[in-house]
Amino acid sequence: MSRSSKSKETFAVRLKGNQISFLTSKRQIFVLVVLAVLLLLAMIVSIGFGTKYVNPWAVVQGIFGQGNALDVVVVQKLRLPRVLVGAMVGACLAMSGAITQGLIRNPLASPDVMGVTSGASLAATAIITLIPSASVFWLPPAAFIGAALTTLIIYVLSWKKGINPLMLVLVGVGIGSVASSLSTMLLVTGPTDVAQKAFNWLLGSVYGSSWKHVNMILPWFIVLGGLSLVFARRINMLQLGDDLAAGAGSRVERDRTLLIFTAVGLAGAGISVGGAIGFVALLSPHIARKLIGSSYGSLLPASGLCGAFIVVLADVAARNLFSPLDIPVGVFTSAIGAPFFIYLLWRSRSS
Repeated sequence: MSRSSKSKETFAVRLKGNQISFLTSKRQIFVLVVLAVLLLLAMIVSIGFGTKYVNPWAVVQGIFGQGNALDVVVVQKLRLPRVLVGAMVGACLAMSGAITQGLIRNPLASPDVMGVTSGASLAATAIITLIPSASVFWLPPAAFIGAALTTLIIYVLSWKKGINPLMLVLVGVGIGSVASSLSTMLLVTGPTDVAQKAFNWLLGSVYGSSWKHVNMILPWFIVLGGLSLVFARRINMLQLGDDLAAGAGSRVERDRTLLIFTAVGLAGAGISVGGAIGFVALLSPHIARKLIGSSYGSLLPASGLCGAFIVVLADVAARNLFSPLDIPVGVFTSAIGAPFFIYLLWRSRSS
């Protein structure tokens, strides 16, 4: 890795020559560190709160198998995997949203709005309702296939001598509505107990998460999250517009296709484990952009940290505000995200 000074504050980070490079600054690194610390604290608080309260120091001890035996069981077996799943689901959705907004160059773009989430949800709902005996390990590939097929349909219907970003959003909204209708049909016609399970999943929930679910999402999170960081420079170039990006050396359609399917994979991974947790993909990149700027080398990890933070805090509220009921976490993220979406619509209308 080499650094070349651009100014007193900004410098370039390069890996493998110039194949992987992006601009960052001391301030951006500081913000990322602060976000990481806040996320860690939120995770410790989340692990501690529940029917049995575990103080923060006991949580830290329990993570390493030390301290009171009951606390160790509560922390390691019940709460730690749930919090880890929530954090990774939030990060996957947020990074997917950041990539989508960068590609479409539209602040309203996200897997939720464009129908990708609905396509992934339809595939996973089909597995849950039609093959109830199927292993949960089939959900990630099913959700990815559903998201990929939905994206392919949207891509084909939006194509006219290249991709029109506005048409991509409009077609996505229509395809998403069709997928949501089919999911509802599966719920209505399926067995009641299975339909209830699928319904809770569609609302977005990390209830009952175990180490099995951690192992399900972890490889997808590492591989696709890493790929998104590798592609950060390409997103920055595509934001210049197709003509300028091509002039700067970008293979526009190839890069856009790679990035779209990276975003689809991240969304599918998050949805397959956490369900359709609404508005995290839309909201998180906006928060990160306000904190850290629009350079994707820093924006992507910041979005992931913000998404993880939102889901972890929403899960604390879901578990404790209406105890002993465990409300789906998607209810809380939607309560925050829906008004923000309306605000974005109003601002877009005004401009």
